[in-house]
Amino acid sequence: MAARRKKKKKTTTRKKTTRRKTTRDVLCVGSKVKAYVKSQGMKCSGELVGGVSEQIHAMLDSAINRCTENRRSTVRPHDL
Repeated sequence: MAARRKKKKKTTTRKKTTRRKTTRDVLCVGSKVKAYVKSQGMKCSGELVGGVSEQIHAMLDSAINRCTENRRSTVRPHDL
């Protein structure tokens, strides 16, 4: 029987990349946003859905902060 050779692990060095901005999930349905804008007789840019999603994130972050300040763990509509 032939002796098996041990495989050497390849070591690669990667450059560390710094991210300027962490990506967040999109919290709105892009097609619905675009359909609404179109129904109002307007056109929308490709960045609109991302901007709407960022505004939603900001609103939710604000509501969560208000909720924790009031010592609650349930976010309610009036927190918005």
